[in-house]
Amino acid sequence: MTGRYSTVAAMGAGLLLLGGCSMIHGPKAARFTPCSDIDVAIYFKTGSATINPDARAVLKRAADKASGCKVDRAEVIGLADAVGDPEANMRLSEQRAAAVTKTLRELGLTGVTVMAGGDSGATTEDGEAAPLRRRTELKLRLSPTP
Repeated sequence: MTGRYSTVAAMGAGLLLLGGCSMIHGPKAARFTPCSDIDVAIYFKTGSATINPDARAVLKRAADKASGCKVDRAEVIGLADAVGDPEANMRLSEQRAAAVTKTLRELGLTGVTVMAGGDSGATTEDGEAAPLRRRTELKLRLSPTP
């Protein structure tokens, strides 16, 4: 009896796998657009504009996904938290944007518009510093190549 139940379980698992395959190749897959827009946030340590290995991997995945697509618009926006001098935060956000842009160029993605926001908008409604502003946002607007 044990053999029969394990055979039924194996057949059920096989049917699930086949069902999964038909879903992958079915109508849902046909609607997938390989050149869909990409929005990525790269986070930094306090006072840093260094691209760490994890951030580089995220940027590589974004560049790989954009490969073979027409890049309609590419923006990198450097941001900083509200801790410290506003002028220093603006410089830091510019350095962060430059570091991301440099990495993207190394990965083959060019024509990127670079912006910096400094610490503008980096406080909550209660006036507290927002540490998640220690980031750079990458926005790629892609379309299929003609």
